[in-house]
Amino acid sequence: MKPAPFDYRAPREVEEALHDLAAADSKVLAGGQSLIPLLNMRLAAPKRLVDINRITGLDTVAADREGVTIGALARHSAVLADPAVAAAQPLIGRALRLVAHPVIRNRGTVVGSLVHADPAAELPAVLAVLSGSVRLASAGGVREVPAAAFFAGPLESDLRPGELAVSARFPARPRRTGSAFHEVARRHGDYALAGVCAVVTLGDDLRVHLARTACVGVGPVPVVTDVTGPCADGDWAAAAAEIARAAEPEPDIHASAEYRTHLVRVLAERALREAAREAGQEGG
Repeated sequence: MKPAPFDYRAPREVEEALHDLAAADSKVLAGGQSLIPLLNMRLAAPKRLVDINRITGLDTVAADREGVTIGALARHSAVLADPAVAAAQPLIGRALRLVAHPVIRNRGTVVGSLVHADPAAELPAVLAVLSGSVRLASAGGVREVPAAAFFAGPLESDLRPGELAVSARFPARPRRTGSAFHEVARRHGDYALAGVCAVVTLGDDLRVHLARTACVGVGPVPVVTDVTGPCADGDWAAAAAEIARAAEPEPDIHASAEYRTHLVRVLAERALREAAREAGQEGG
């Protein structure tokens, strides 16, 4: 199939892109790994396509002790290969290894995945469980939107007309913190039937100080659950059951809601145990 007719713009500056995006019914093209199929199937038919790939300075990846900032044109593969990102926040790389295939990762962008807001995608869950944020620019200025407010529903983010997502911020791994990401898919590279990422922080007494998870594929947005209480008591099964109760899976041709709930329970316990084990192995 072919996309519906559209006006194509290729700005070279952010200000020019914002001017182009001010027109009604405009879409941004970055990696295009989600948008192009939607255009070809005419599930999306914007009047204007704003290709930001010629804008310099949007492909930066910066990692420090405070966190990781990823620009709008930073490709999955570049972020995955960056040792500074792996050191500052390992959960990003763990999620990226689960994203599709290398060919897709060579073109797709981290920020584009966040804006696409697919509840079955891995990166929105990572941003949500880490309490990260997305920076949005418009002609009126810049605003920073926390993950808890950014994901509004299936394929729906807080991005407003005329805005451009210029970067995403992922907090760094705190001291004595471990993470894990587990999912089940019908085939490698497919969207997960269900997935769970977990972050566990231990106190100086090596007891669980914080335990959070985010689930993919079982709700309209990433399902974030704080299970510090049961994890502090060492009851991983109770924590997993609480996470499964928070899930809102829908049945489809691939799996029933009951099966997805079962997967969440199994994957959550596995991810929490693994994250806690990693946290305990960290010397400080």
